[in-house]
Amino acid sequence: MQTRRLGPFTVSAVGFGGMPLSLAYGSVPPWEQGLLTVHAALDAGITLVDTADIYAPTWDTMGHNERLVAEALRTYPGDTDAVVVATKAGVTRGPGETWGRDGSEAYLRGRIEASLLALGRDVLDLWQWHRPDLWQPFGEVVQTLARFREEGLVRAVGLSNVNTEQIELAAGILGPGGLASVQNQFSPRFRSSRQELELCGRLDVTFLAYSPLGGEGRVGLVASSFPVFAEIGLERDVSPQQVVLAWELAHGDHVIPIPGATRPATITDSARAADLRLTDEEVGRIEAQFT
Repeated sequence: MQTRRLGPFTVSAVGFGGMPLSLAYGSVPPWEQGLLTVHAALDAGITLVDTADIYAPTWDTMGHNERLVAEALRTYPGDTDAVVVATKAGVTRGPGETWGRDGSEAYLRGRIEASLLALGRDVLDLWQWHRPDLWQPFGEVVQTLARFREEGLVRAVGLSNVNTEQIELAAGILGPGGLASVQNQFSPRFRSSRQELELCGRLDVTFLAYSPLGGEGRVGLVASSFPVFAEIGLERDVSPQQVVLAWELAHGDHVIPIPGATRPATITDSARAADLRLTDEEVGRIEAQFT
């Protein structure tokens, strides 16, 4: 497995997004299937697992995915010392599935404490502010993130669902190396965060591409909308999904796609993309599909 830098860590070039195991458009897979899927990711050499406090079947089971990840790591027969777990908070869920945002220090601190308990950790590896709260001054919340790191609650901090202005502001507040990552949606069907991806490269910040295959249940749409991925897959004897992930990896050494999966075979296939190097000609063919 190829590796890339993520803040103070070295992780696999392809990560694993745990959301589909606990928060799905359809039915959530059985707990045991979720454990087997995480184990398959680890077997494939993946050492970055991304989760969040809100990844849960219902509002009153928040922390479900964090607990599943913790159980998967505990029951894995191999070595997990190199596995980095990234989690997030800042999006709220309440009775009746009411959703919102809360960037107050009290709320975020409480969610970090809940994540520590769910994951069975004394400190979180990478903690990300899930989505900006428009009621809170952005810079003040970033200063709160810095305090969490200084207090030893988290080893590294990141942002999610942010724009270029917010990334630059956060990088300025946190100082050199202080902003470990930005997690934004990026895929062939969702390329509007390319500016954020490129800015992260200039700032030496890792870009975590979520829903890199188009999102749950949309992988087929990527193949049908952009046939070049299937064409190159046939030529290279790999799946179209691997070609998609390899195209994303080709955007720079700071990019790490984090595809989700609900079956072991799916994440095993995705992990193989880390070793698929596209030629300049293949990348050009792909980019031509978007013009």
